[in-house]
Amino acid sequence: MTGTRPGETPDARLADAVRTVARVRDRGRRRSVVVAAGLLAAVVAVFAVSLSVGDMVMPLGTVVETLFGGGDGGSRFVVLELRLPRALLAVLVGVGFGLSGAVFQSLLRNPLASPDIIGISAGASAVAVTASLLFQVSGLALSGSALLGSVAAGAAIYLLAWRQGVAGQRLVLIGVGFGTGLSSVVWYVMARSDTTDAQEAYLWLTGTLNGRSWGQVWPLLTALAVLVPLTALAARALGPLRLGDDAAAGLGARVERDRLALLGCATALAGVATAAAGPVGFVAFVAGPIARRLVPGRGAALPHAALTGALIVLVADLGAQHLLPSVQLPVGVVTSIIGAPYLLLLLARANRGGSGG
Repeated sequence: MTGTRPGETPDARLADAVRTVARVRDRGRRRSVVVAAGLLAAVVAVFAVSLSVGDMVMPLGTVVETLFGGGDGGSRFVVLELRLPRALLAVLVGVGFGLSGAVFQSLLRNPLASPDIIGISAGASAVAVTASLLFQVSGLALSGSALLGSVAAGAAIYLLAWRQGVAGQRLVLIGVGFGTGLSSVVWYVMARSDTTDAQEAYLWLTGTLNGRSWGQVWPLLTALAVLVPLTALAARALGPLRLGDDAAAGLGARVERDRLALLGCATALAGVATAAAGPVGFVAFVAGPIARRLVPGRGAALPHAALTGALIVLVADLGAQHLLPSVQLPVGVVTSIIGAPYLLLLLARANRGGSGG
């Protein structure tokens, strides 16, 4: 706080306080822009590396030339048909999961409120695996079934948690239980299926970008082109809602409508990302907290969470392709290696603080 100088008038003190607040806000905005630019630069750098390395290593200049229509036939096939769709899909999946997790966690004011923890991804998995193994659904229809499953699971969890409003803790607990039940459905269906089909379903359940092509990129890109602006529009109510229902209503927010809009957007984001790559674990869980630590005091930091999610999936997929020689791991294996220790740390801190189970 600034001290009171002798002879200073109340108007002068007020003006001094206003200037101090303005300086703090300017510093926060500058940090937000710098961090966002840094994250974007990191995404671009890892994206370029992912297009360059592999069984056929290419100089970056050759990659850029190929992207702009040059290069020979072999370079065009490797870059444009094999590596580019996979790298783009990694970015889009990371954006979807990162943005979804940040909305859930900020809206429900609970770090465990992530779609892969509270049953949203489990709903997508249950419907997709059932449709694939029992009804031989594939392609876009399978992606649509995963999206339908996530939306249905989100609606069911919301209705079960609603008691004259929705408390974040209650929704998380119901979501965890609901997700566990849906996981049992998945394993039951797999146990009754052909071994080869069950193995393919299991690979999808780990979350993978192996073998992905433009056929998965365009639907996800189209969905995000709609959902990201809708989420940005709905997120204008996120600030008041984070203060609690009573405070938000006092500030003029339409609590239930705004909450439903945000939950719907976050559920759909997780659903379309899951439909494209399977339930890639822990991306939605860790992207938001990392982003909020990078820009403290900036609320949900949704753009930063989206970029953080994209960076996590890109780095994880790069590691999944090249950590072990001649073996391509599912990207979900690598993200779980990152996310599982964070979950254990979060639970340990909660128990030390007396808020654990």
